[in-house]
Amino acid sequence: MANSSIRDFAKTNRISNIFPPYACRYLVIAGGGGGGASITGGGGAGGYRSNVVGENSGGGGVAQPSMLLSGTYTVTVGAGGAGATVNDTPGNDGFASVFGEISCVGGGRTTNGVNSPGSAGGSGGGGGIRNTAAGGAGTVGEGFAGGVALSGNTGGTGRGGGGGGAGSVGATGNASGNGGSGVTSSITGSAVARAGGGGGGAYSPTTGGSASAGGGAGGSASGSTAGVNGTANTGGGGGGSGVDAVPAGNGGSGVVIFTLPTAATATFSAGVTQTSAVVGSNRVYTVTATSTTSETVTIS
Repeated sequence: MANSSIRDFAKTNRISNIFPPYACRYLVIAGGGGGGASITGGGGAGGYRSNVVGENSGGGGVAQPSMLLSGTYTVTVGAGGAGATVNDTPGNDGFASVFGEISCVGGGRTTNGVNSPGSAGGSGGGGGIRNTAAGGAGTVGEGFAGGVALSGNTGGTGRGGGGGGAGSVGATGNASGNGGSGVTSSITGSAVARAGGGGGGAYSPTTGGSASAGGGAGGSASGSTAGVNGTANTGGGGGGSGVDAVPAGNGGSGVVIFTLPTAATATFSAGVTQTSAVVGSNRVYTVTATSTTSETVTIS
């Protein structure tokens, strides 16, 4: 029987929980972008894609189509982009995460603090201070754009734009510079928000932008504080640093989470770090790291 016929037969007879190919739900998040140093925007969150029924993908996207799996598939957890370590220098983009045919774009970095738009990514990086630098664009179905920086730093005020999040656009620097919100999923059995954007860094006397859902807060000008790192395995963006402060925050690494019926067996290649737990009638696999971009999981 051809593969397409097998899938149709499984759907028609509702046996995809007993025999291969098996019904699979997934959440794939790429690594977040790194913040820039000295009054720059926050890094954008990593791209966020999910096919969990009743939940959303990033960028306002709906749950993606159902998936039936049997065989060997690539699995890659994207690293977060490094934050800048020298003043007026950019951070680094996050890295893609992959699960079979599903791939998510790494979060956009912030560039340097002078007339510098954030870069595009899964979610876009926030704009650097001066001349209302724009935030970078997000990727459709994965994340939102970064926020615009506050115009100028005259009078001792100013803040970089917030990095875009999977759930909303990063805030503008003249509002708060907060990172965009993440998206909540209950794929593991508990509701967890992930893929928030990093907060923008501040110029005296303002505070840095805040962040949630794994994003790192922006550095404050008071004491010239560094940006905060995004949280590992959330895809959160790194915070931009305060004036004349280094380093900026690193982006949080991504994650690949998927569920299979307990009748299925998942066998991982040697370079995969993962845990699993039974939730209801399914086993939930959480892949937190891969040693290369060639690691695999075989489902049988």
